[in-house]
Amino acid sequence: MNEGKRLLKFILILTLVMGTLTIALLYATGQREKNNTYIVVNPATMELVQLEQPKEGDSIAVIDTTEGEIRMVLYPERSPEAVRNFMELARSGYYDDTYIFESREGKYFGGGTPAKNGSVGKTTNEHIERELHQDLWPFKGAVCMVQTDYVRTFKEKVFGGGTYYNGSRFYVLNSIEFTDDIISDLKENSASAELADAFIEKGGIPNFSQQMTIIGQTYEGFDVIEKLSSLEGKDTGKFYTPAEDAKIKSIKIEEYKSGETEKK
Repeated sequence: MNEGKRLLKFILILTLVMGTLTIALLYATGQREKNNTYIVVNPATMELVQLEQPKEGDSIAVIDTTEGEIRMVLYPERSPEAVRNFMELARSGYYDDTYIFESREGKYFGGGTPAKNGSVGKTTNEHIERELHQDLWPFKGAVCMVQTDYVRTFKEKVFGGGTYYNGSRFYVLNSIEFTDDIISDLKENSASAELADAFIEKGGIPNFSQQMTIIGQTYEGFDVIEKLSSLEGKDTGKFYTPAEDAKIKSIKIEEYKSGETEKK
Protein backbone atom coordinates (compact mmCIF):
# COMPACT_ATOMS: atom_id res chain seq x y z
CA MET A 1 0.00 0.00 0.00
CA ASN A 2 2.77 2.37 0.93
CA GLU A 3 4.54 1.52 -2.36
CA GLY A 4 1.36 2.42 -4.27
CA LYS A 5 1.07 5.78 -2.48
CA ARG A 6 4.71 6.57 -3.18
CA LEU A 7 4.26 5.69 -6.86
CA LEU A 8 1.13 7.86 -7.11
CA LYS A 9 2.94 10.74 -5.42
CA PHE A 10 5.86 10.36 -7.83
CA ILE A 11 3.51 10.42 -10.84
CA LEU A 12 1.74 13.54 -9.55
CA ILE A 13 5.04 15.34 -8.98
CA LEU A 14 6.32 14.30 -12.41
CA THR A 15 3.10 15.54 -14.02
CA LEU A 16 3.41 18.90 -12.29
CA VAL A 17 7.07 19.26 -13.32
CA MET A 18 6.35 18.36 -16.94
CA GLY A 19 3.43 20.78 -17.00
CA THR A 20 5.61 23.56 -15.65
CA LEU A 21 8.34 22.81 -18.18
CA THR A 22 5.79 22.82 -21.01
CA ILE A 23 4.45 26.21 -19.97
CA ALA A 24 7.99 27.57 -19.67
CA LEU A 25 8.87 26.22 -23.11
CA LEU A 26 5.80 27.78 -24.69
CA TYR A 27 6.55 31.09 -22.95
CA ALA A 28 10.16 30.97 -24.07
CA THR A 29 9.12 30.37 -27.67
CA GLY A 30 6.73 33.30 -27.47
CA GLN A 31 9.44 35.53 -26.04
CA ARG A 32 11.87 34.65 -28.83
CA GLU A 33 9.22 35.44 -31.42
CA LYS A 34 8.30 38.70 -29.73
CA ASN A 35 11.80 39.89 -28.89
CA ASN A 36 13.85 38.32 -31.65
CA THR A 37 17.19 39.86 -32.57
CA TYR A 38 17.11 38.77 -36.19
CA ILE A 39 14.81 38.88 -39.21
CA VAL A 40 13.53 36.17 -41.53
CA VAL A 41 14.56 36.81 -45.14
CA ASN A 42 12.11 35.92 -47.89
CA PRO A 43 13.98 35.64 -51.21
CA ALA A 44 10.70 35.88 -53.11
CA THR A 45 10.04 39.42 -51.87
CA MET A 46 13.62 40.62 -51.32
CA GLU A 47 14.66 43.65 -53.41
CA LEU A 48 18.39 44.36 -53.70
CA VAL A 49 17.87 48.11 -53.92
CA GLN A 50 21.59 48.84 -53.43
CA LEU A 51 22.27 47.51 -56.92
CA GLU A 52 20.04 50.21 -58.41
CA GLN A 53 21.11 53.72 -59.41
CA PRO A 54 19.55 56.45 -57.20
CA LYS A 55 16.38 58.02 -58.55
CA GLU A 56 15.56 61.68 -59.12
CA GLY A 57 14.72 63.32 -55.79
CA ASP A 58 16.15 60.57 -53.56
CA SER A 59 17.79 61.82 -50.36
CA ILE A 60 21.57 61.61 -50.57
CA ALA A 61 24.49 62.45 -48.29
CA VAL A 62 27.62 64.13 -49.64
CA ILE A 63 30.54 63.28 -47.35
CA ASP A 64 33.51 65.58 -47.88
CA THR A 65 36.69 64.07 -46.38
CA THR A 66 40.39 64.87 -46.33
CA GLU A 67 40.81 62.16 -49.00
CA GLY A 68 37.99 63.28 -51.27
CA GLU A 69 34.22 63.09 -51.61
CA ILE A 70 31.80 60.21 -51.10
CA ARG A 71 28.18 60.31 -52.27
CA MET A 72 25.60 57.89 -50.96
CA VAL A 73 21.88 57.39 -51.36
CA LEU A 74 19.86 57.06 -48.14
CA TYR A 75 17.07 54.58 -47.35
CA PRO A 76 14.63 56.34 -44.99
CA GLU A 77 11.80 53.96 -45.89
CA ARG A 78 13.84 50.94 -44.75
CA SER A 79 15.83 52.32 -41.79
CA PRO A 80 13.66 55.29 -40.80
CA GLU A 81 14.90 56.09 -37.29
CA ALA A 82 18.60 55.70 -38.04
CA VAL A 83 18.35 57.74 -41.24
CA ARG A 84 16.37 60.46 -39.48
CA ASN A 85 18.97 60.67 -36.72
CA PHE A 86 21.85 60.75 -39.22
CA MET A 87 20.21 63.46 -41.32
CA GLU A 88 19.46 65.61 -38.27
CA LEU A 89 23.07 65.35 -37.08
CA ALA A 90 24.41 66.16 -40.54
CA ARG A 91 22.14 69.20 -40.94
CA SER A 92 23.08 70.46 -37.49
CA GLY A 93 26.77 70.44 -38.44
CA TYR A 94 27.63 67.76 -35.90
CA TYR A 95 29.77 65.79 -38.36
CA ASP A 96 31.75 68.83 -39.52
CA ASP A 97 35.47 68.50 -38.75
CA THR A 98 35.06 65.08 -37.12
CA TYR A 99 37.52 62.18 -37.16
CA ILE A 100 37.95 58.97 -39.05
CA PHE A 101 38.39 56.97 -35.85
CA GLU A 102 39.00 53.57 -37.43
CA SER A 103 40.67 52.22 -40.57
CA ARG A 104 40.39 48.45 -40.66
CA GLU A 105 42.98 46.78 -42.89
CA GLY A 106 41.35 47.76 -46.17
CA LYS A 107 37.94 46.38 -45.16
CA TYR A 108 36.12 49.47 -43.84
CA PHE A 109 36.52 52.78 -42.07
CA GLY A 110 34.63 54.35 -39.18
CA GLY A 111 33.76 58.03 -39.05
CA GLY A 112 31.79 60.75 -37.39
CA THR A 113 33.30 61.33 -33.94
CA PRO A 114 34.54 64.58 -32.37
CA ALA A 115 37.44 62.69 -30.74
CA LYS A 116 40.13 60.70 -32.53
CA ASN A 117 39.69 57.76 -30.13
CA GLY A 118 36.10 57.21 -31.29
CA SER A 119 34.30 58.81 -28.34
CA VAL A 120 30.86 60.19 -29.15
CA GLY A 121 29.41 63.62 -28.48
CA LYS A 122 27.46 64.21 -25.28
CA THR A 123 24.43 65.56 -27.14
CA THR A 124 23.98 62.61 -29.50
CA ASN A 125 21.38 59.88 -29.19
CA GLU A 126 23.27 56.58 -28.96
CA HIS A 127 20.15 54.48 -28.31
CA ILE A 128 18.47 54.22 -31.71
CA GLU A 129 17.03 50.73 -32.01
CA ARG A 130 18.71 48.58 -34.63
CA GLU A 131 16.75 48.31 -37.87
CA LEU A 132 17.37 45.26 -40.03
CA HIS A 133 15.80 44.89 -43.46
CA GLN A 134 15.87 42.04 -45.95
CA ASP A 135 16.51 44.51 -48.79
CA LEU A 136 19.74 45.89 -47.27
CA TRP A 137 23.07 44.04 -47.23
CA PRO A 138 26.72 44.86 -46.41
CA PHE A 139 27.90 45.29 -49.99
CA LYS A 140 30.96 47.39 -50.83
CA GLY A 141 29.98 51.01 -50.25
CA ALA A 142 27.24 50.24 -47.71
CA VAL A 143 27.01 52.71 -44.82
CA CYS A 144 26.26 50.98 -41.50
CA MET A 145 25.61 52.43 -38.07
CA VAL A 146 27.97 51.29 -35.31
CA GLN A 147 26.39 49.21 -32.57
CA THR A 148 26.44 50.96 -29.20
CA ASP A 149 24.60 48.67 -26.79
CA TYR A 150 22.71 45.40 -26.32
CA VAL A 151 20.05 45.48 -23.61
CA ARG A 152 18.22 42.45 -22.20
CA THR A 153 15.70 42.13 -19.41
CA PHE A 154 16.00 39.24 -16.97
CA LYS A 155 13.29 37.36 -18.87
CA GLU A 156 15.14 37.91 -22.14
CA LYS A 157 18.36 36.60 -20.62
CA VAL A 158 16.54 33.43 -19.61
CA PHE A 159 14.27 32.90 -22.61
CA GLY A 160 16.11 34.75 -25.39
CA GLY A 161 15.70 38.11 -27.04
CA GLY A 162 16.97 41.61 -26.42
CA THR A 163 17.44 44.94 -28.15
CA TYR A 164 20.48 46.16 -30.07
CA TYR A 165 21.12 49.90 -30.38
CA ASN A 166 23.19 52.18 -32.57
CA GLY A 167 23.87 55.90 -32.55
CA SER A 168 25.86 58.59 -34.36
CA ARG A 169 28.98 56.73 -35.53
CA PHE A 170 29.04 54.90 -38.83
CA TYR A 171 31.12 52.47 -40.86
CA VAL A 172 31.59 52.70 -44.62
CA LEU A 173 32.42 49.29 -46.05
CA ASN A 174 35.10 48.45 -48.57
CA SER A 175 35.49 44.70 -49.11
CA ILE A 176 37.12 41.50 -48.03
CA GLU A 177 39.03 39.41 -50.56
CA PHE A 178 36.69 36.89 -52.18
CA THR A 179 38.70 33.68 -52.28
CA ASP A 180 37.47 30.52 -53.99
CA ASP A 181 36.43 29.11 -50.59
CA ILE A 182 34.42 32.21 -49.69
CA ILE A 183 32.73 32.23 -53.09
CA SER A 184 31.84 28.56 -52.68
CA ASP A 185 30.42 29.16 -49.18
CA LEU A 186 28.39 32.13 -50.43
CA LYS A 187 26.83 30.14 -53.22
CA GLU A 188 25.96 27.30 -50.86
CA ASN A 189 24.65 29.33 -47.90
CA SER A 190 23.20 32.60 -49.21
CA ALA A 191 19.50 33.33 -48.96
CA SER A 192 19.38 33.38 -52.76
CA ALA A 193 21.63 32.93 -55.78
CA GLU A 194 21.00 36.57 -56.69
CA LEU A 195 22.34 37.72 -53.32
CA ALA A 196 25.45 35.54 -53.60
CA ASP A 197 26.14 36.82 -57.12
CA ALA A 198 25.72 40.42 -55.94
CA PHE A 199 28.37 39.97 -53.22
CA ILE A 200 30.75 38.26 -55.63
CA GLU A 201 30.32 40.96 -58.29
CA LYS A 202 30.06 44.06 -56.07
CA GLY A 203 32.22 43.06 -53.08
CA GLY A 204 31.52 43.72 -49.43
CA ILE A 205 31.65 41.93 -46.08
CA PRO A 206 29.14 39.02 -46.07
CA ASN A 207 29.82 38.21 -42.38
CA PHE A 208 28.16 41.52 -41.44
CA SER A 209 24.88 40.42 -43.03
CA GLN A 210 21.85 41.35 -40.91
CA GLN A 211 24.09 42.46 -38.04
CA MET A 212 23.96 46.27 -38.35
CA THR A 213 21.55 48.97 -39.42
CA ILE A 214 22.34 50.00 -42.99
CA ILE A 215 21.30 53.57 -43.84
CA GLY A 216 22.74 54.08 -47.31
CA GLN A 217 24.77 52.93 -50.28
CA THR A 218 27.71 54.69 -51.90
CA TYR A 219 27.35 55.37 -55.61
CA GLU A 220 30.33 57.66 -56.07
CA GLY A 221 33.69 57.83 -54.31
CA PHE A 222 34.73 54.18 -54.02
CA ASP A 223 38.36 55.24 -54.45
CA VAL A 224 38.02 57.41 -51.35
CA ILE A 225 36.59 54.48 -49.38
CA GLU A 226 39.58 52.37 -50.34
CA LYS A 227 42.01 55.07 -49.19
CA LEU A 228 40.26 55.69 -45.86
CA SER A 229 39.98 51.95 -45.20
CA SER A 230 43.70 51.40 -45.74
CA LEU A 231 45.31 54.07 -43.55
CA GLU A 232 48.28 53.14 -41.39
CA GLY A 233 47.27 52.81 -37.80
CA LYS A 234 47.42 50.81 -34.61
CA ASP A 235 45.12 48.56 -32.61
CA THR A 236 44.07 50.48 -29.49
CA GLY A 237 42.12 47.55 -28.09
CA LYS A 238 38.82 48.95 -29.33
CA PHE A 239 39.51 50.41 -32.78
CA TYR A 240 42.25 50.45 -35.41
CA THR A 241 43.02 54.15 -35.06
CA PRO A 242 44.79 55.94 -37.97
CA ALA A 243 48.28 57.13 -37.03
CA GLU A 244 47.78 60.43 -38.85
CA ASP A 245 44.62 62.50 -38.69
CA ALA A 246 41.98 61.83 -41.32
CA LYS A 247 38.77 63.81 -41.10
CA ILE A 248 35.27 64.37 -42.35
CA LYS A 249 35.11 68.02 -43.33
CA SER A 250 31.33 68.06 -43.67
CA ILE A 251 28.26 66.02 -44.51
CA LYS A 252 25.56 67.69 -46.58
CA ILE A 253 22.06 66.28 -47.15
CA GLU A 254 20.84 66.90 -50.68
CA GLU A 255 18.53 65.42 -53.34
CA TYR A 256 19.80 63.24 -56.15
CA LYS A 257 19.70 64.85 -59.57
CA SER A 258 19.51 62.69 -62.67
CA GLY A 259 22.65 62.84 -64.77
CA GLU A 260 25.06 62.23 -61.91
CA THR A 261 27.49 59.53 -63.01
CA GLU A 262 28.51 56.57 -60.88
CA LYS A 263 32.19 56.14 -60.18
CA LYS A 264 33.41 52.81 -58.93
